[in-house]
Amino acid sequence: MLGAPGALKKTVHLCVGCAFRDFLPRVRATHSGLLGVDYVVSRRTSHAYRPLSLKRRAWLTLGAVVLGGGGVVGYAVASPSDGHGAEARSKRPVKVYALALKGAASNKRELARTSTQQFSMLGVSWKGAAQRLDGTAQVRTRSLETGDWSAWHDLEVNADPLEDPEAGVRGASDPLWVGPSDGVQAQVVREDGATRALPPGLQVNLVDPGVVTDAELKAGGDADPAAFAVAESPGAAPADPASPSASAAGSASASPSASASAGVPEAPPSTVPQPTMVARAGWGADESISPDPSEYNADVKAVFVHHTDSANDYSCADSAAIVRGIYTYHVKTNGWNDIGYNFLVDKCGTVFEGRKGGVDRPVLGAHTYGWNRESAGIAVLGTNTTVSASDATLTSVARVAAWKLGQYGADPSGTVQLTAGATQKNYFGANFTAGVKYPFPRISAHRDGYNTECPGNALYAQLPTIRTLAAGPVQGVKVTSVTGATQNGSTYYTKGAVTVKWSATTPASLISRYELLVDGKSVATLAGSATSAGTTLAVGSHTVAVRAVHQSGRTATSASVKVVADTTAPTFTSSPKLSLRTGTVNTTAVPVALGWKAADETALRQVKLLSPTAATFGATTTGSNRTAASGSAATWSMRAYDWAGNYRTSSPSYTPVILQESSATKAGSWSTRSSSSYLGGKSYSSSAKNASLTWTFTGRSAAWVVSRAAGSGQAYVYVDGTKVATVDLKSSSTQYRQAIWTKSWSSSAKHTVKIVVVGTSGRPTITTDGLVYLK
Repeated sequence: MLGAPGALKKTVHLCVGCAFRDFLPRVRATHSGLLGVDYVVSRRTSHAYRPLSLKRRAWLTLGAVVLGGGGVVGYAVASPSDGHGAEARSKRPVKVYALALKGAASNKRELARTSTQQFSMLGVSWKGAAQRLDGTAQVRTRSLETGDWSAWHDLEVNADPLEDPEAGVRGASDPLWVGPSDGVQAQVVREDGATRALPPGLQVNLVDPGVVTDAELKAGGDADPAAFAVAESPGAAPADPASPSASAAGSASASPSASASAGVPEAPPSTVPQPTMVARAGWGADESISPDPSEYNADVKAVFVHHTDSANDYSCADSAAIVRGIYTYHVKTNGWNDIGYNFLVDKCGTVFEGRKGGVDRPVLGAHTYGWNRESAGIAVLGTNTTVSASDATLTSVARVAAWKLGQYGADPSGTVQLTAGATQKNYFGANFTAGVKYPFPRISAHRDGYNTECPGNALYAQLPTIRTLAAGPVQGVKVTSVTGATQNGSTYYTKGAVTVKWSATTPASLISRYELLVDGKSVATLAGSATSAGTTLAVGSHTVAVRAVHQSGRTATSASVKVVADTTAPTFTSSPKLSLRTGTVNTTAVPVALGWKAADETALRQVKLLSPTAATFGATTTGSNRTAASGSAATWSMRAYDWAGNYRTSSPSYTPVILQESSATKAGSWSTRSSSSYLGGKSYSSSAKNASLTWTFTGRSAAWVVSRAAGSGQAYVYVDGTKVATVDLKSSSTQYRQAIWTKSWSSSAKHTVKIVVVGTSGRPTITTDGLVYLK
């Protein structure tokens, strides 16, 4: 919202959009049959209002009445009109329709039946800039597109006082954007017991922002205006559709001013880049209605943030029209010589040049009463009482503030002493005396300088964010990943080439550059929009971080990550070896144990079995139980990997061989048993003490295979002539082809295994099914 002293034809103080939400007690009044419309104004304390009973759908034809000292003013759509056909969309100028109340009595005035055309913005105004409208002005409008009536809206009438108003400058509410509309109702509700008359010259002012720029022409979609003759507000001639200002390109951007001339200060360079802006021509400013020259300050010591206290549900495609409407309202309704804000920002983050005179010069604005002589004003389109400004808006406000303050070497996060231009108090009750210096944050709110809610509680709470965005450093910068490397815990491992990725919460438009740091030294410099960078690391351990340089020059460095570059493959300290193990034996699945040991100079990640089957094992695993087919050689290929991706493969070959019992050298009494449960269908059985079987083979592992039952006995096992074990074959259940005893050696060699029947008392019998060995 704006309001405060600025360059009106001389100096005017204004406040547009300062929120004033308190509902005052209402008087009750009833009037029926006004131009075919019924309406009721009743005492209430909420926004709810009894809907009008429209006799029939009508185009905008207004009638009004003011009811006595109670101060209730009603406007209503009344007479029907002939329909109007749709025409091809074409440019049309901005227009203001002023609907004046007339009458002799100060406490009762009537508005003769009148008519108007399409409008999208409105407000109320009255004679005398120093006059105040005591009460609450409310409006509701009818959508041109749907014909539906809106809810009632309060108009902000609690404007900043004017220091030096000139003749012709009017008091006015803030303008309210309502979108294309063809009907309006308005009321002013006075506080109970009030006897003071309404200010003279009370009007409802309707603004049609027209279709002015080429961008708007291409956008299309606006409804055609209702076809009625209109009485223009006094002295406000319609803009010429063919004028250069009416046909200015909608995409025009504000650019640096020309060289300074007499009375025009230099445009100092800023310490930060100028954000992109839509120039006055770009949003369709009709410069013919603002002929007075610009006034300038010596510098810009602070920036005041405002909201326009208007609707939030606008389309960003309408932002240029909204700015044009505010400008036209200020000039034609208020009687000012220009729009009051220096800059305006919409919810999509688009920045609009406000008051003329050069965006890069210290133009005197009219936005913050008592403080305009040392500041610039930035207004956010919308109402931020309870709704926060968007991230895009905050970013753009911060960029504009940083750029303007940067022209004069001011830190956006700092404070400054400002000289009060008026004796007053602010929203928080702090008193100011004209001519005395007071401390302010470099980026302040309207309410910090004047008694207004502007820029709303929600946006006010976001000012620290704006200051941080403007001043830096970059917030939230962190490394998010390192591709080309594998992470293990907090460490990344790579063969050398990596791509570091990062993120930050500060928008890229506020970041000057990024630097990739390796061991504290910059190895790459990237644009502020970058999110990754590649580098190749030398073998060894490194710290990697990202340094973000804010446009202010302040730096922020991410937490570093450890990255180890490794090009050496792991080793098998013990090559994969196969050993026989206990378990059930058949010709296609001999139970074996696979064992290995692998190591790496940095960090072993895993070991994979590639053949004859596939499996993956962790770094600390050194063995796995498997099975192997008998009688055929198999390659047991294993590969060890480190975390950097280096690997080494080892592929030994092993053949399990089954030696039948018949191939053994017998001693003592043995009998043959036949069954499909035995290996080869047969086995040997003996209960004779000291009966023996002897096998001789060349290999590195052996397993004795037996049948087991509840009555099975014991046997001694000799290896190369030495007794090594006593094996008990007893089992609670009958089992066949069981490898019950195994023995392995570090290398392959010739060995002899002999089993001897113990002759166990009560269960002397043993049944043997052969011997298995690995070669």
